Amino acid sequence: MAFSADELRVLRRALAIALHPMPLPDEDVQDCLRLAGAVDEAVGEAGRLRTFLLADLVRYRNALPGSVSGYLELLQDALAGGYDPGPDDLAALRALRHRPVAAALLERCQVLAERSVRARLAGRAVSAKAPAPRSRLLALPGGRAAAEPERPKAPAEPARPTRPAGRPAPKPSEVFPPRRRPVPPPQQRAAG
Repeated sequence: MAFSADELRVLRRALAIALHPMPLPDEDVQDCLRLAGAVDEAVGEAGRLRTFLLADLVRYRNALPGSVSGYLELLQDALAGGYDPGPDDLAALRALRHRPVAAALLERCQVLAERSVRARLAGRAVSAKAPAPRSRLLALPGGRAAAEPERPKAPAEPARPTRPAGRPAPKPSEVFPPRRRPVPPPQQRAAG
């Protein structure tokens, strides 16, 4: 995740306030709330991207053996992102173990799968799903909430969509175009 210079300024200010609480101007509170919203949106996007990549991995695995190089590449990316390989992945890698890359991935996946099973048996559930969304930032110490007297809580409002109704979320295929394989150069013909 990358922050803009403006967002870093807000983040630095929010961290300083967290260490040394003091009253905040309304503008600073609004900046912090906007930054929290941007972080929430980035976490949601990361979850959607992870879901798309895992679905893509399943499609490539189902198309084996014709999609070997793409499957191995996607599996490496998924493993780097914390994916726990399942029995289908292990079976596919066993069938492809004659390839050096697949053999190395099989060893790595066996270790990860064993570790995952041991953790589940020990009672620590290991999940390959996206992280749970963090709670909303409701008030900052010393901010506007400190100056106002406490009011009775109003009934919760229904959740509103994060995107405007007229603008749908882009599909993963629109954001991440498919990978293109390089085209080999045309062969030169010798004059005979």
